[in-house]
Amino acid sequence: MKAAGRSSYSVVAFTHLDDDHCLGSPDFFHLEWAVKYQGGDRKKIETLWVPAGAITEEGMEGDSRIIRQEACHRLLTGKGILVFSRPERLKAWFEARGLDINDFLHCFVDAGKLVRAFTVDGDGVEFFVHSPHAKRTDERGIGDRNGDSLVFQARFREDGRYTDFLFTGDVNHEVLSEIVDITRFHGNDDRLHWNVYHLPHHCSYTAIGLIKGDDKTRPVEQVRWLCEEQGEANGFIISPSKPIPLKGTAGDKDVQPPHRQAANYYKEDVLANPRNLLVTMADPSSFNPKAIVLRITGDGAVKIPSGTGGSAAAASVTAPRAG
Repeated sequence: MKAAGRSSYSVVAFTHLDDDHCLGSPDFFHLEWAVKYQGGDRKKIETLWVPAGAITEEGMEGDSRIIRQEACHRLLTGKGILVFSRPERLKAWFEARGLDINDFLHCFVDAGKLVRAFTVDGDGVEFFVHSPHAKRTDERGIGDRNGDSLVFQARFREDGRYTDFLFTGDVNHEVLSEIVDITRFHGNDDRLHWNVYHLPHHCSYTAIGLIKGDDKTRPVEQVRWLCEEQGEANGFIISPSKPIPLKGTAGDKDVQPPHRQAANYYKEDVLANPRNLLVTMADPSSFNPKAIVLRITGDGAVKIPSGTGGSAAAASVTAPRAG
């Protein structure tokens, strides 16, 4: 932020409001809805991105509740927020406050659409929304935060080259399969291409298939297509997780991710170089993890050596496609 001479983020996206996705955020960000979360060196948020469930779900506690309050405040003022999806519950939410949802349509974006605020020609990046779907959110009801989390493709263009990032929240293989089927039905296969894949649910086997497996999770067909045909073998996969456990260890027996079997699938069947599976809490080592920095260049996504602050030469590069 200092290097960029900025005190605010253009966008802050909360894929969903589980504790492990928003814990500590009220201590870091400047929030508009309450003075106690303002001042000092808090970083401002120009536009907040949240799924519709972050507005309609009630009974939240702790930091999840605080971020929900911020999202609701911004939505009611009609500025500084983008809500992904418009389920019927949101119409009722506005009506209960004497408001008409049609007066706030500029605050929403639907699945299958581009975020209006960014264009690849004007900003060098565009965002294509995959999830959540309003129909699915209505049918499943409140409570499936993981399934209704944000999923989108960020497409960057630099020096005439496109580099695609796929962000997937905490969805499982069933939701990914729905996304693949809907996207392909509409002829938008290219919107599921990726050079960088930010893994769903912290490298969980549930984002790949039904059964964890002894040494490797076998993918359902839609996930196989997404990972093996839509991804670049020389790209990067980001596992937002603890270090991948070794076989037979206590961590390996834990039902919670990351799962060794899932990591083996990505390393053995998806990536040409298994070292391009980057684990957030194990890069460069589990003893001294540093922020993973990828820089978008005319050569694609470049990994900057950890701990260099982004100024060192590239360690490795994805294989981008020409524009």
